[in-house]
Amino acid sequence: MKTHSQWQEYCDNLKIEGRAYINGQYQAAQSRQWFDCINPANGEKIADIAECDKADAELAVNAARDSFEAGSWRDLPPKVRKQVLIKLADLMEANRDELAALETLDMGKPIGESFNVDIPGSAEVIRWHGEAIDKTYDEVAPTEANVLATITREPIGVVAAITPWNFPLWLACWKLGPALAAGNSVVLKPSEKSSLTAIKLAELATRAGLPDGVLNVVPGFGHTVGKALAVHMQVDCLAFTGSTRTARQLLVYAGESNMKRVWLEAGGKNPNIVFADCPDLDKAARSAASGCFYNQGEVCVAGTRLLVERSIHDEFVKKVIEASRRFKPGDPLDPQTNMGALVDKQHQGSVLEYVRLGSEAGAELALGGKAALDADNGAFVEPTIFIGVDNQMRIAREEIFGPVMSIIPFDSEDEAINIANDTDYGLGAALWTSNLSRAHKLSRRLRAGSVWINNYNDGDMTVPFGGFKQSGNGRDKSLHALDKYTELKTTWIELD
Repeated sequence: MKTHSQWQEYCDNLKIEGRAYINGQYQAAQSRQWFDCINPANGEKIADIAECDKADAELAVNAARDSFEAGSWRDLPPKVRKQVLIKLADLMEANRDELAALETLDMGKPIGESFNVDIPGSAEVIRWHGEAIDKTYDEVAPTEANVLATITREPIGVVAAITPWNFPLWLACWKLGPALAAGNSVVLKPSEKSSLTAIKLAELATRAGLPDGVLNVVPGFGHTVGKALAVHMQVDCLAFTGSTRTARQLLVYAGESNMKRVWLEAGGKNPNIVFADCPDLDKAARSAASGCFYNQGEVCVAGTRLLVERSIHDEFVKKVIEASRRFKPGDPLDPQTNMGALVDKQHQGSVLEYVRLGSEAGAELALGGKAALDADNGAFVEPTIFIGVDNQMRIAREEIFGPVMSIIPFDSEDEAINIANDTDYGLGAALWTSNLSRAHKLSRRLRAGSVWINNYNDGDMTVPFGGFKQSGNGRDKSLHALDKYTELKTTWIELD
């Protein structure tokens, strides 16, 4: 791991690629338009990024369609496709310094997290799905003696993946891993706020042996190139992670075009429920703080609503505040920093506006609530905690996507569950209790895609991730992710 000064020197000498990647090569947008990539920690320009639009989407989809119909990837033996994806994971690990630096420069997360967590995690996703290629089997139906009925999975075709800015490479790989493992061709549109690692990944994929046209990357804005992909008649599947508002619009676009499959991982307003019989209040307090403030709070499954049984409320709030003080905004290129910048100044303004709304609504600001560090140029916000929050306040109902926690007291199991489920979202939830019966009983009542007992947001690649209600549909991770990128075919053979 480099030192602070070594990372700074490394980034100063880094040659950054900002062009689109279509059909196996880098190229400028057809319009020759560019947009600025800005370092949110200091407001400085990092690179020019190709501003792709409808014309570029057309080129990328055509390349993906041609590669799919030619079978250059789809028809390769499973063990060969497996080897390519494993080689890609190897190359990601070999280029860990560059990918980590790009991630940190692009969206402000601490370099220690980029280097030690995000990049290894991204490579693991690709490797895991590569390993799964020759270990998944189709089915033979139980039929009468003179019939053979097979149930087979086939790649869906051309997949358009629209990915977010908070975990740029990791969440892109959540889409790419299973989509490529299933034999599809992909057009990836990364967020315009964090395009750099996706652009680099495409080149690594070609080096790993992925045929031209199988993975294309078109940076640009959602209302132009993103919409063009969403309405394209030759896109068979759309996979998205981002805001609930955008997710709704993508469903409309699919209905207005070719009824393409649409898989959505959208927002969350996740309850973290602590009962008085919690087995370890200190651990719960540390987990509550990290569950809300990790990655600057820019996490869809962040535990932004902390529900605390009233009998331990005051004691536990003190522990949470103390645990939260260790999150201190700092230079993202310093390996000691555990809280970086928000993605840009606009988002910083949005988060601070929610702080103002919370105070106006009568919630008590118990910690933070202000811009931090380089307030003129950097997009830093202190970890912020409100107490005395009512679940009907906007800070308790709307996804802030920043380091803001709302603490809500409760008196009974029923009240806790009613508060927890009183939301448009259903992504994640947690329970802290020593009562095994309570843990089982209440986890069944929580309307969320993931429920954690005596931890917050633990897991690995073996379990699916996704949400209920307006948190979306479909699942990332695990073998269940393959369901999104395959079609089931029944073949009924009469044996004469």
